[in-house]
Amino acid sequence: MTARVLALLGAESTGKSTLAGQITAALAERGQRVARVDEYLREFCDRAGRTPTQAEQAGIAAEQARRIAAAARAAPGGLAPHWVVADTTPLLTAVYSEMVFGDRSLYAEAAAVHARQVDLTLLTALDLPWLADGLQRDGPQVRVPVDALLRGALQAGGIGFSVVAGQGAARLDAALAAWEAAQRPAPAASGGAGRWRHWCARCGDPDCERHLFAALSTADAGAPTPSPG
Repeated sequence: MTARVLALLGAESTGKSTLAGQITAALAERGQRVARVDEYLREFCDRAGRTPTQAEQAGIAAEQARRIAAAARAAPGGLAPHWVVADTTPLLTAVYSEMVFGDRSLYAEAAAVHARQVDLTLLTALDLPWLADGLQRDGPQVRVPVDALLRGALQAGGIGFSVVAGQGAARLDAALAAWEAAQRPAPAASGGAGRWRHWCARCGDPDCERHLFAALSTADAGAPTPSPG
């Protein structure tokens, strides 16, 4: 038996690591055996005291994929987890390779590995405030272009994903709604695009994200913020 993989992708300071821990705990409370795979890039930066060079990017992506695959297998004499919660995949490494080095060479392999390994992809929205985190973060100005590159890579790879937004407990609730929806057959209206497409748990509108970003734009202008969905 091999576990199913839930992967979190998103720009910096969008709550991926926090949400990974919360999802892991929530699924365990639901009786699931869960393993968690943290972001290898953070470990690399902490150990080396610097960010990786262009030549090191492919190795970082490969190690992230290796750890996800290892977590999904049963331990000798033990049981495999039902789910692995992965804090990023090689696809995010490919995006940062383009952002930092102008190198697009990692995309094809990263998308193929992601499609092969991951059953449920959650993309964290940009609705959290940016916070500094040492070597891990470049600044709030990179979040929009990273988000755009991630979406482009997912769509180019035919990988279905759900955007997770909300403050505090609402963000976890949105992630769990996506997980619950992933247990059901995809709606016929999805057309079969990608491996799975999440419909809004609140209003049934597959394009509900447009309401979220309309709300964010209104909030930035100082006007009252409508609820998405």
